[in-house]
Amino acid sequence: MGDRKHLMERAIQKIEKQIGHVVRQSAFYETEPWGFESSNLFLNAAVCVETELTPRQLLQVTQQIERALGRTQKTPKQHDPTPIPSQMEGGMSSPWEVRRGLQYSDRPIDIDILLYDDLTVDEPDLKIPHPLMYEREFVMKPLREIQ
Repeated sequence: MGDRKHLMERAIQKIEKQIGHVVRQSAFYETEPWGFESSNLFLNAAVCVETELTPRQLLQVTQQIERALGRTQKTPKQHDPTPIPSQMEGGMSSPWEVRRGLQYSDRPIDIDILLYDDLTVDEPDLKIPHPLMYEREFVMKPLREIQ
């Protein structure tokens, strides 16, 4: 949403400033939305960052960056009384969230934590490696570019 390239550049600048040195950055790739229908195309990229932050701290900072760039919380579908977690890793929805009542929608920015060294994290709101990344070519193409 909005000036996608400018938002992506600002997100990467904020990552560099608040998280750590951006070692590698992929090109920007324009793709169709995934998981819902929209007339807007998405812009995707991947960065490799050296950081001293823990995975939990990294999640918190990426969510702060998203909010600073205009990201709002996901909203439940109408009339769905099921309690839901407020946000998954870096803001990406999962099929579990969709079934639980959240819905994908256009958003100004969405930052995901795909990998963190060789670490595996399996917590309710943080999963590393990102559990759906291998199903998404719009994730894998830029990721392959920076590995």
